[in-house]
Amino acid sequence: MTQPLQNSGKGDLHKLKADVLLLVTALIWGMAFVAQRVGMEHVGPFTFNGVRFAIGAAALLPLALRSGRSMRPAPGMQAPAWLGCLCAGAVLTLGASLQQIGLVYTTAGKAGFITCLYVILVPIFAAFLGGRTPLGTWLGALLAVWGMYLLSIGEDFSVNRGDLLELVGAAFWAGHVLVAAWFAPRMNPIHLAVGQYVVCSALSLCVALFLGESFAPAGLWDAAVPILYSGLLSVGVAYTLQLVAQRDADPSHAAIILSLESVFAALAGWALIGEVLSPRGMLGCGLMLGGMLLSETWPYLNRRGRGQTA
Repeated sequence: MTQPLQNSGKGDLHKLKADVLLLVTALIWGMAFVAQRVGMEHVGPFTFNGVRFAIGAAALLPLALRSGRSMRPAPGMQAPAWLGCLCAGAVLTLGASLQQIGLVYTTAGKAGFITCLYVILVPIFAAFLGGRTPLGTWLGALLAVWGMYLLSIGEDFSVNRGDLLELVGAAFWAGHVLVAAWFAPRMNPIHLAVGQYVVCSALSLCVALFLGESFAPAGLWDAAVPILYSGLLSVGVAYTLQLVAQRDADPSHAAIILSLESVFAALAGWALIGEVLSPRGMLGCGLMLGGMLLSETWPYLNRRGRGQTA
C-alpha cells in the first residue's frame, strides 16, 4: 500500500523540478530583453539577431545530433524537414526583427509585456483557422487590451513607435507558435529548432548586409556579452531547459510560469538599466499579466468548477 504513495511523491518531485526549470527559463528570457536592448548600442538590430541565432543554433547542434533516433515523427505524419525549417524560420525572423527594432524605441519591460501577448493571440488566431477559443481567452484579451492602452497610449492618444512594433511582432510570435506546432509532430522538433535558428540567422544577416549595418569587430566585441547571453542562454540553454521541463510539467503550470517572462523583463530593466514605469504603466502591466493568466488558467478553472457542481 505504500508503493502508490512513493510513486506519487516521486511524481510531485518531478513536477516541482520541472516548475523550477521553467521558472529559470522565464528568468533567462526576461533578462534577455535587457541584453537585446544594451547590445544594440554597439551593433544594428539585424546584425545582433543574425549573430545571436547563429550562436543559439550552434549551442543546440549537439542535442540535435543526439536526438536523431529518439524523436522521430509518428508514422504517416512526416513533413519535409527543409520546409518546416524554412517556414518556421521565416516567421521567427519577422517576429524577432520587429522585437529587436522595437527595443530601439521602447523599454525592455514594456517590450516584455507586449511580446507576451502572443499567449492570448495564439488561441484567437486558431479560432479564425477553425479552432475553438474558450470564453476565458476573450475575457483575457479584453483585459490585455485595456492594459495595453494604459501602458502604451498616452493621454494625448499618441502611441510609442516601439510599442507598436512590439505589438505587430507579438502577432508574428503567435504565428510562429502555430507554424511550429504544426511541423513539430511531423519532424524531429530539435532539428526544427536548430533549422529555424539557422534560417533566421541567415535571413537577418542578409538584411543587415542589404541595409549596410556595420560588422566592425570593435562593435561586435563591445556587444559580445549581450550577444552571448542572448545566443547561448536565451536561445540555447533556455530552449533546452524548456524542452526538459515540459516532459514532466503540468501544461497549465508551464504556461503560467513562462508568462512570468514579462515580469522578469520589467524587473531586469529596472534593476540593471534603470528603467522606470509610471503608475499608469504599472497598472497596464498588471492588467496585461492578469489577462494572460486568465486566458491560460480558464480551462483548468472551468473543469474544476464542473467537478464541484457535478
